[in-house]
Amino acid sequence: MFSKRSPTSSFSEISKEMRRYPGYIFDLDGTLYRGSDPIEYAVEVVNQLAAEGARIRYLTNNSGYTAEKISEKLTAMGFPAPVDSIYSSGLGAAEYLRTHKAKSVFVVGQPGLHEILSSYGIRTTQESRADFVLVGICRSFTYDLLDRALQCLLGGAKLIATNKDTTFPLEEGRLAPGAGSIVAAVEAASGMKATVIGKPEPTLIQHLLAQMNLKPEDVLVVGDRVDTDIESAKRAQCPAHLVLTGVTSVASTAGLSWSKDLRDLLQS
Repeated sequence: MFSKRSPTSSFSEISKEMRRYPGYIFDLDGTLYRGSDPIEYAVEVVNQLAAEGARIRYLTNNSGYTAEKISEKLTAMGFPAPVDSIYSSGLGAAEYLRTHKAKSVFVVGQPGLHEILSSYGIRTTQESRADFVLVGICRSFTYDLLDRALQCLLGGAKLIATNKDTTFPLEEGRLAPGAGSIVAAVEAASGMKATVIGKPEPTLIQHLLAQMNLKPEDVLVVGDRVDTDIESAKRAQCPAHLVLTGVTSVASTAGLSWSKDLRDLLQS
């Protein structure tokens, strides 16, 4: 049985004042899991909050997987994670492209991103002409793919990035290159700046707020990166809480609510 941390635990003064919120938006990589390993206490904390009636949502900058795949992964770990509780930069990018009436999109990304776009009725192409070039995490990134993306951009395509996270956390404290590393290569080759869909932009959080039917002040955003998770919460006018279980290892920002792990969310 999970037990709360003692009130005498020594973290930040702000984290000791943690209160319950009607809603929570959790980042995934580095906050709830690292690779295939759930982070210690994360499953118990999220389930406890859900049992108390909090609305739980999951928000990731990782564009490589569909909501269905993410739901399967979280559920297998023990998190309460129906498909409609999950939102990603890939889904946000599809919304953006549909809103901007994209006719064809050149994708630098994982098969899951192609699946997402297809589910929105958006045509992808590998030809040298397209309305948009969409760049996300891409484990098969090559010089040839970079060159073809460049030709599309030189032909008038607009450059969109799912996110600019330079790294993401894996098991045993390791870091892997993130989508931002690939976006940087495309930007350098083309001389263009990408329009960013994911965190730290507030758009994805705002989508979930509308879905939850809650005000920004009633939803706590929890993540492991100050530059994306915490910054996006700030831009969306939501309270935020940093956990030191992922990319960020030191809470250096004054006035920031933080803790070593998720257990402080159960303090009141």
